[in-house]
Amino acid sequence: MESSTIDSPCVAVCALDEKGVCLGCYRTGDEITDWFMADDQRKQEILREAALRRDAFTRIKLL
Repeated sequence: MESSTIDSPCVAVCALDEKGVCLGCYRTGDEITDWFMADDQRKQEILREAALRRDAFTRIKLL
C-alpha cells in the first residue's frame, strides 16, 4: 500500500460545533474518522468540503 502525500489539516483545535464540524479544521466528525483510511482522491474531496465550510463560516478568506 502506497502512503499518502497529503497531510492532515488538523490544527490541534479539536472541538465539534453543534453541527458536528470541527472548529479547527472544518471537517465533520465522519471526515476526521475517514481521513485515516482515505485514499488521496478522497482526502482532496474532504479538503475541498472543509474549505467550503470554512469560507461560509468566516468573512476572512485564507489564501
